[in-house]
Amino acid sequence: MSKKNNYLVPLLIIGVIFFIMGFITWVNGTLISFFKKAFTLDNTSSYLVTFAFFISYTLMAVPSSLVLKKTGFKNGMSLALLVMAAGTIIFIPAAEMASYPLFLAGLFTIGIGLTVLQTASNPYVTILGPRDSAAQRISFMGIANKTAGVISQLIFGKLLLAGAESADPKDELNKVVMPYVVMTVVLIILALVIRMSKGLVEVSEEEEETPSVSTLVPVTKTSVFQFPNLVLGVIAIFCYVGVEVIAGDTIINYGISLGFPENEARLFGTYTLYGMMFGYVLGAALIPKYVSQQAYLKFCAVLGLLVTLTALFTSGFTSVVCIAILGFANSVIWPALWPLALSGLGKFTKVASALLVMGISGGAVVPLLYGGIADAIGSTQKAYWIMIPLYVFILYFGLVGHKKKSW
Repeated sequence: MSKKNNYLVPLLIIGVIFFIMGFITWVNGTLISFFKKAFTLDNTSSYLVTFAFFISYTLMAVPSSLVLKKTGFKNGMSLALLVMAAGTIIFIPAAEMASYPLFLAGLFTIGIGLTVLQTASNPYVTILGPRDSAAQRISFMGIANKTAGVISQLIFGKLLLAGAESADPKDELNKVVMPYVVMTVVLIILALVIRMSKGLVEVSEEEEETPSVSTLVPVTKTSVFQFPNLVLGVIAIFCYVGVEVIAGDTIINYGISLGFPENEARLFGTYTLYGMMFGYVLGAALIPKYVSQQAYLKFCAVLGLLVTLTALFTSGFTSVVCIAILGFANSVIWPALWPLALSGLGKFTKVASALLVMGISGGAVVPLLYGGIADAIGSTQKAYWIMIPLYVFILYFGLVGHKKKSW
């Protein structure tokens, strides 16, 4: 059996994991609008959904790397799914008690599981094959992730935001109970399947690259912080996840604030995800045969800047569509950043991956800042200015940052 075929089964299993991650992550956009109405929240308070969900990445990323050192990739993924199941089941008492803080606790717990899962799965896909095609493999994972996101937003949009609204807030909150019971069961089953699977092989990050001019020098380094491409990559990940979550999770509220009916605005989040899916498909087809992952990264950053400016200076549905197009602009930034940031890390790969996962906290901080700005200035549109400096830094990393080998 060829080495390529040896990769197939593990990649298919990881693809299922990315599907599950996408389904659970991208429902947040719907939950933000749902909780905002059910608990009568302002913009800032409603974006505590993303804060609670993503802040766990900062708090748990390094502990996650320690867990993976003990368990390995495979057992770590199984454990992560069980932790996520513990988070989803918290939604049941949260609905019964009509407690927004308890919902946030559930989201935080889910985020802890996802932190371990991200710390394990992304480097696994990067290492499991040639470095120059890593973005292509992660693009396929992204397609699975965003397909699940579209499905979850369609399902939860229909369940939570469409149809008759109950006068009793508790009745409204009970709408989340059955979907989260189902998700809990699925997560437990998948955890057991992963644990018993013989298809997922352990890979050694120490052997993930053949020594070359670029990898001979780092061998003498004693700390991950001696790798500028990693440190700058963590900041770039922070910026990227911030703009990605804003594009996906604020668009429904943005549409509602512009006067679109809730039944129509609930679909806007899927537009962003369709854009991301198209970008991933294009990236998988073009990288690395026709365009390098570095070149695609720079293109995406420039497009993000231009589309954000257009969203700021247009109005109505045109502006909404621009926010959705950011899904396409953001699509290949994630899969391109990971291999560039991990290049030459060798034995430091797991710790470096944990630091990169900490950068996902951009999804906690940036949307909350967006909500605060929107409340302060009274404009959900002008608050999108926050994305401009973030895209500028991503562009800097694509042009210069990833090439730095020493400080």
